[in-house]
Amino acid sequence: MLDMIRRWYKRRFSDPEAVSLVLILLFGFITIYFFGYLIAPLLVAIVLAYLLEWPVSQLCRIGLPRTVSVVGVILLFISLMLLAIFGLVPTIWNQVGNLINDVPNMYAGMQKFVVEIPKRYPDLAEIHLVESVMTNLKNKVLMLGENVVKGSLASLVSLAALAVYLILVPLLVFFLLKDKEEMVGMASGVLPRNRRLANEVWVEMNQQISNYIRGKVLEILIVGSVSYITFAILDLRYSVLLAVLVGFSVLIPYIGAAAVTVPVAIVGLFQWGLTPPFYWLLLAYGIIQALDGNVLVPVLFSEAVNLHPVAIIVAVLVFGGLWGFWGVFFAIPLATLVKAVWNALPSHEEPRTST
Repeated sequence: MLDMIRRWYKRRFSDPEAVSLVLILLFGFITIYFFGYLIAPLLVAIVLAYLLEWPVSQLCRIGLPRTVSVVGVILLFISLMLLAIFGLVPTIWNQVGNLINDVPNMYAGMQKFVVEIPKRYPDLAEIHLVESVMTNLKNKVLMLGENVVKGSLASLVSLAALAVYLILVPLLVFFLLKDKEEMVGMASGVLPRNRRLANEVWVEMNQQISNYIRGKVLEILIVGSVSYITFAILDLRYSVLLAVLVGFSVLIPYIGAAAVTVPVAIVGLFQWGLTPPFYWLLLAYGIIQALDGNVLVPVLFSEAVNLHPVAIIVAVLVFGGLWGFWGVFFAIPLATLVKAVWNALPSHEEPRTST
């Protein structure tokens, strides 16, 4: 066993450049894992810098100075964000309030429906099981209400952190875009000299992360917009709120789409019951998810879809458990990074001695 481990170690880490690559990745992992909450504004700024780098580079190509391009793109981005916030947040807030007010009616309707199950299907359900289910559901709803109140109180405390983000993040984005080359040069100066493999992995991952962030933002906008149009045509209640949930559900591959199906189906069920409009809603929603997974995702993430679905789900679970939202958001690039690093490490077989 020890001899097998020794041969594997020599095969993979006999090259000093492979050791440098692993050490760089290990340092980055430790830094983000233990100090991620301290550098969270920097992580947000890096994501936005990747998102805005493409329009900045396009403006530079037509002859504008980089500083002017950076300032113009950031101002345009902030304007669009403010327009989206002031246009969507009041509507979403009103729909959340209406949904909270409708929860008792929804619960009463569900209770009535569940209580009638033993009468309709006496061979499939017993009344004491139904009562037990409804009691547990009621306790869950009450617990959810308490958590919402606690979360609202905690959010008041986080307003100061939000103010810090609103000041620091735009400044960090500006300097990351404006002084990109200088910062890359400074980072190169502190890295080990034997980093050819690290440079190869960095070039590949830098392009993939840039494409992934832009593609993910486009996917959120497209899926959210199409969902809103569909819900509005069907006259579904809380269409804006549900469309926003569907749009952001694409951040979590596979799992997000399955999770957001529940609120969409519950709202449709209580609005129409088991009638044709409800089935039309499920059909339309299924078509949106099918087109997203089989058409939109392959177009936007042509390189990332080479990963097996099981590998993507495992990456979501592992990296999400390690880094929360950021681990989920970057699950696919991180899984691709692991694959790229594994392929980059030397794998020369030792010559076998003849006996």
